[in-house]
Amino acid sequence: MSRSPVSLVTASCSLLLFTFGLTSQAHADNMSALIAQKSAQSNTNIHYNSSVPSAKVSTRSTIQRAGTHRSNPTNIQTTTNTVYSNNNAPNITNNGNSPTINTAYRYPEVQRQIPAVLPAFLSGNYDNVDSEHLPLLSTAEMQSSLAAREVISTARKMTLNERAIVQGGCWDYLNAVFKRAGVSRDTIHKGTYGQGPYASSDEIEVGDWLYYINHGYNRVEHSGLFVGWVDERAKQALILSYAGQNRREPARYRVYDLSNVYQIMRPSV
Repeated sequence: MSRSPVSLVTASCSLLLFTFGLTSQAHADNMSALIAQKSAQSNTNIHYNSSVPSAKVSTRSTIQRAGTHRSNPTNIQTTTNTVYSNNNAPNITNNGNSPTINTAYRYPEVQRQIPAVLPAFLSGNYDNVDSEHLPLLSTAEMQSSLAAREVISTARKMTLNERAIVQGGCWDYLNAVFKRAGVSRDTIHKGTYGQGPYASSDEIEVGDWLYYINHGYNRVEHSGLFVGWVDERAKQALILSYAGQNRREPARYRVYDLSNVYQIMRPSV
């Protein structure tokens, strides 16, 4: 049987559509499989990323000291030991949290130096000075001014070493001491025996030539060389005194009451 051209065309179109449909279906199936595969890979990636912990941001800064090549960010311990030159500052220790003040601060010990060579007269045995007063005499020589040191030293040599005898009384002996020491004297305080005004203890210095009332001997007028205070509050001082008046006795160091000093003459160069 012969077919008409219209039927052949129709059959051809139907076959073409059927073939295209199969191809489209296969292509669609391939695309679905590809999308499913991509989707599965995407889900797998997401699951993997979710296992990674979120980044942590720390506001804590770490300062690395110069010369340090290793650091431990998880356990940082920094200790600062500070040595102060003054005595009022405490040591501070920082363990990475908050500073802790160590109040148990130990003050440095003061090294007291003993003179390498002690004055020779300190080891002497004298009848015109008590041995307990020799250190005060030594201190007066070492810690006084230049003019006063010359007077104290000269008087000590004349009294202890030479046991000098000077014609006259207390004024004559001290006048000889000042001349031999090569110093002059300036009047710092001037009063009278009976009326004063009397000097206060803070006006008196080592090496001063003093006029005072001798309360230990009938309250007579007397003069002597001031060496130092034995008890300043009680006005008790070590004085170089010379009796004289043809007694042929050397001068001596004794403790006198200086409650009534009415004249002060100070050595000067």
